[in-house]
Amino acid sequence: MKNYKDIKNFDELVELEHGKIGAESRNKYEEGAQMFIVSEMLKSARKEANLTQEQLAERSGTKKSYISKIENGKGNIQLSTLIRIFEQGLNRRIGLTFL
Repeated sequence: MKNYKDIKNFDELVELEHGKIGAESRNKYEEGAQMFIVSEMLKSARKEANLTQEQLAERSGTKKSYISKIENGKGNIQLSTLIRIFEQGLNRRIGLTFL
């Protein structure tokens, strides 16, 4: 059983649950967290544009099933495709930050 009594912030909790940065389980957690963020951003932008998944797929040259997978955090998306979906499909720019 893990000891949570000395946990003072979210970073310490993540480290306790998933290991230090670079650990395999931590990398998997971080990847899932990033995919969740992308999926929520896409869903929100699509709804704000009043588009269905099908309409967005048509505008961006992909399939509705692909948009659905991304929005549900189950798709593995290429950066070029993500940019195309946002720029062509939603008329939005994408910015990336490397930490």
